[in-house]
Amino acid sequence: MNDMAPARPDDGMVLIEHLPFETDDGIASRARLGLLVLATDFTIEHEWRAIMAGVPGVALYESRILNDAQITPETLRAMEPRIAAATDVILPGYPLDVVAYGCTSASMAIGEEKVFERIRSVRPGAKCTTPITGAFAAFRTLKASRIGVLTPYRADVNRIVADYIRARGFEVPVFGSFNEQDDGRVARITPASIKRGVETILSHANVDAVFVSCTSVRLAEAARSIEMETGVPITSSNHAMAWHALRLAGVNDSMPQWGRLFEMQLA
Repeated sequence: MNDMAPARPDDGMVLIEHLPFETDDGIASRARLGLLVLATDFTIEHEWRAIMAGVPGVALYESRILNDAQITPETLRAMEPRIAAATDVILPGYPLDVVAYGCTSASMAIGEEKVFERIRSVRPGAKCTTPITGAFAAFRTLKASRIGVLTPYRADVNRIVADYIRARGFEVPVFGSFNEQDDGRVARITPASIKRGVETILSHANVDAVFVSCTSVRLAEAARSIEMETGVPITSSNHAMAWHALRLAGVNDSMPQWGRLFEMQLA
């Protein structure tokens, strides 16, 4: 009997099964990127989707990881044991080219290598990045050693950030903060306020680049215009990590609309 012969169920519907089909590489013909998003984050998905929309063949797959809306050293470190499970539910059984953990301050409070260990425990073949990992790669690519830092964090988290960056060989001659510990309020800080914060940073010291820390902060879409006005390279947690994830995946497209960094390859 021909497998393609239409079957006729009792209700009279014509059922045609085993139709022939072809396959291609799908929407991720160049790269599959996994992104771990904080449960309280309003911003990173918006910025990453905007960036990735201009890169054909790159697909973004996300998972949410439970965290506390109050950003303290203790709540940041509490996320470490949850990282593997959040990674494991992204396309189970299918390879990912890169897995990005979307929390800047937790990446420093926990430590990048510990974050990577948790990711690789379930995705051993994936390359890994975090916002601060992407930022360090950006600083090296931009040949920037004096970094101005702007954050929304409270004082004890700011100390972790400053110490972590300096311990990796970079100078931090000026550090500014909005001192807001609630992630929901951080996500509502206006782009104009971020720009004024950057300008304040630049008015206090000569720096090679400015880094805006926190994945809830909205900076990516304004990066190019701020650079054009100030003449100083600028990046942020979402901006640097998106660029780094693409470059780790071997996607080297030049995307000048996103600022100077996106015109460059990994150093």
